[in-house]
Amino acid sequence: QVQLVESGGGLVQPGGSLTLSCAASGGIFRMFDMGWYRQAPGKQRELVAGISSSGSTNYVDSVKGRFTISRDNLQKTVYLQMNSLKPEDTAVYYCNRRSYYFTWGPGTQVTVSS
Repeated sequence: QVQLVESGGGLVQPGGSLTLSCAASGGIFRMFDMGWYRQAPGKQRELVAGISSSGSTNYVDSVKGRFTISRDNLQKTVYLQMNSLKPEDTAVYYCNRRSYYFTWGPGTQVTVSS
């Protein structure tokens, strides 16, 4: 069973940057299409960025040009570089597969506020 642990969140001012990491244990990580998701208070969880096993990426319109997803298959880690952060980016961020989800990790809180 694959376990996922997210880290790197925190409090940042508008316009600031953060890099999130998601470490996976177990499984053949390099074969999985992965994604970063977020859930803001009172809202449903949404996919914000995805990366395929071959490295192709896609983003929700609201983060295009500001967020970059990447992966290191040897380290079994997925990253999310977030720049030009806005208050509406405030949420708990999670990583998981694009389908056939693993058990969700604890997530990491990102708060964008002055």
